[in-house]
Amino acid sequence: MRSNLIAGLDIGTTKTCALIAELVGEGRRRPELRVLGVGQARTGGVRRDVVTHIEETTESVKSAIKEAELMAGSEIDRVWCSIGGDHVQAFSSMGVVAVQGEEINATDLARVHEVARAVALPPDREFLHAVPQEYRVDHQDGIKDPVGMSGVRLEAEVYLVTCAAAAATNLRKAVNRAGYRVQSLVLSPLATARAVLTEDEKEVGVALIGVGASTTEMVVFHEGKIQHIGVLPVGGDTITNDLVRGLSIPFAEAQKAKERHGVALAQLVDPQETVELPGPGPGQRRDVARELIAHIVEQRLDEIFGLVHQHLDGVGVLDRLGAGVVLTGGTSSMDGVVEMAQQCFAAPIRLGAPGDGLSGLTSEVGRPRFATVTGACLLGADRFHETGEGASTMSSQLLTRVGAWIREFF
Repeated sequence: MRSNLIAGLDIGTTKTCALIAELVGEGRRRPELRVLGVGQARTGGVRRDVVTHIEETTESVKSAIKEAELMAGSEIDRVWCSIGGDHVQAFSSMGVVAVQGEEINATDLARVHEVARAVALPPDREFLHAVPQEYRVDHQDGIKDPVGMSGVRLEAEVYLVTCAAAAATNLRKAVNRAGYRVQSLVLSPLATARAVLTEDEKEVGVALIGVGASTTEMVVFHEGKIQHIGVLPVGGDTITNDLVRGLSIPFAEAQKAKERHGVALAQLVDPQETVELPGPGPGQRRDVARELIAHIVEQRLDEIFGLVHQHLDGVGVLDRLGAGVVLTGGTSSMDGVVEMAQQCFAAPIRLGAPGDGLSGLTSEVGRPRFATVTGACLLGADRFHETGEGASTMSSQLLTRVGAWIREFF
């Protein structure tokens, strides 16, 4: 049995992904993970990234993690779980403290963070993250790490992220009933950014756009700081619904048609090519031009990217994207998506897939749809690297097995 296992969980609207990795390369500046196991399950009981039926979601979580445990040959007892949805809100906050000694130390840093976080929240909101952006020492700005510097006044700009308390509570309940503990909830766009963005891109300016099933999530970085986090209530399911109406087929068949035959640009399809789809009657089949499917997908995807462009322009960050746009999410794996995005944003576009800081079964997670769950693991590894907390250990895995035996008998 291995120690220092980090597990991530991403409960999406259509798919639940689990990943188990082992922390390696201790002592390095940034931790590295060896991917040991990956699991997937069809999600039940989730609508627009929010749990609506705890028991169904519990079964999805259990199936995904068990598959990952079987592949890894190890058991885990806790997960770093992503959370997203249009209930997420984010804003900047400032904190100021007087430096107590001759130079700034970790205690001063903790105090200024506490002051910046001292924001009154309504009872229906919950803190997710307090991300340090930059520090100022005696009005000198642009400081990334003030520890050890001399000064009398320390200021901190912190980016606070909150979510609906009910959404977070129900997510934890679903995971707990599956027999696991949520070590921490992490915001989906920030987890994805950890997996696919480089520090250079964050410094020059980059927008990460994750096109999920029911939402499209965005996070913009510039000068190494978070500039904006946003969520739009449209995604891949919107395209699927268009195929349902345009092709007169059930939702499940439309989903298959999108995944197997969908193309983001109709000009990439041979006009003579046809695909077989269900007919109007039971057991009947019919041939449909693949170009028709591509036209439907192209129109809706063009609208989604247009809404993203309008949103980013509205918050004033489009002129800060020196490194362009990075696309993630299951929908971004479709052929022609990069070309479509280039037409819309007139900026460098690339697909974001996990890879850096990983070894082991990297081929299993090297796709955009696994970016969020991989990022959740990497954030967990970062926390363990800093504090020594958040990993499944040998003793805790034994307790997990004993607990499972008890649940079976009682």
